[in-house]
Amino acid sequence: MDSALRRLPALLFFRRERCGKSRRMDSLLAWVRVTQKKRLRVVNVDVDRYPTLVQELHVDEVPSLVLIKDSHVVGRLEGRSTGRQIEDLIRRHVA
Repeated sequence: MDSALRRLPALLFFRRERCGKSRRMDSLLAWVRVTQKKRLRVVNVDVDRYPTLVQELHVDEVPSLVLIKDSHVVGRLEGRSTGRQIEDLIRRHVA
């Protein structure tokens, strides 16, 4: 991975493949990935494949979004989120 890309904040999308709520958020996260690509990385995390990461970041609900900046959790949204909620989260924490 490009080192410049690694320095960007990361929005982790904790999802489950067979979860309807997760699938309904896919298009929102695709939109964020495209519109914020110079400011933010969007990373899909399958909760069944990465249970240790789920535990480390205290993800209690699927789907969830966890915003990481400078190696620290700076924000989160649990459950199905709206575009406005996601925009607000990004605006508060990403310059």
